[in-house]
Amino acid sequence: MSADEAVGRVRGGATEGTTGDTAGGTAGDAVLHSDQDGIRRIVLNRPDAANALRPQDRDLLIDLLTDADADHDVRVVLLSANGRHFCSGADVTSLARNRATGTKRVGDGMRRIMTGAQRLISAVLDCGKPVIAVVQGPAAGLGAHLALAADLVVASEDATFIESFVRRGLVVDAGGAYLLPRRIGMQKAKELAFFGDRLPAGEALALGLVNRVVPADRLAATADEFAERLAAAPTSAIALTKRLLNASPDADRAAAFLAEGMAQEIQSYAADSAEGIRSFVERRSPQYRGW
Repeated sequence: MSADEAVGRVRGGATEGTTGDTAGGTAGDAVLHSDQDGIRRIVLNRPDAANALRPQDRDLLIDLLTDADADHDVRVVLLSANGRHFCSGADVTSLARNRATGTKRVGDGMRRIMTGAQRLISAVLDCGKPVIAVVQGPAAGLGAHLALAADLVVASEDATFIESFVRRGLVVDAGGAYLLPRRIGMQKAKELAFFGDRLPAGEALALGLVNRVVPADRLAATADEFAERLAAAPTSAIALTKRLLNASPDADRAAAFLAEGMAQEIQSYAADSAEGIRSFVERRSPQYRGW
């Protein structure tokens, strides 16, 4: 996908032109997107800056994920990046510039994190459509959590995941303290967060952080295969299943069972539920419409 393709800021289902700032280009240049055959492809496109996310890039990602959730024509989101890096995290240059200007007040930093990086991770977790991260290289800090929040992760053999916060004298953010223990357990989460060592793709696979590790020349095809299968799947059933699974670590058995029963009843009214049963009885492949 090139920067000449139609890209824009999505608000309320409409596409608007983006505006730039003094930090080097527009969000529309740095985050590309296209929709085709039920797949929303989002591409991080600041390879010269290791795809570090500026505030406007982060906000555009949130808009695109929020819009994908509401758009019935979008049935899966594929998140990838151009260049050698997947995403090196938040743009440190922007952070340094913000610290050097204005008066620092109690609560400002907390508010910035909660309405910024945490909101992006929530947008991935809360998107009703399955999100696939395609990680071709280093994913650090916020970039690592952006990938790990996805529902499926396909990585190349060159991919690495880095909890880089400690390297900069920072506390883990972007939902890391929530995500990591739930993905890999407390002890390993602490090891990664305390030392900031690189986690190679093979080790990430062994820990269950990624779904596939493939040679670089097979990465795009493997991700496309996942996306195409999900684009033809019963989207509302997957959305409800995603909510159940994401909520299960925080719920007791009674709450989890209740939520499961409610989700089953809701889905029973879906056209795809009727199609799934009918196709089974008729011994044919189902033709799901996503609702």
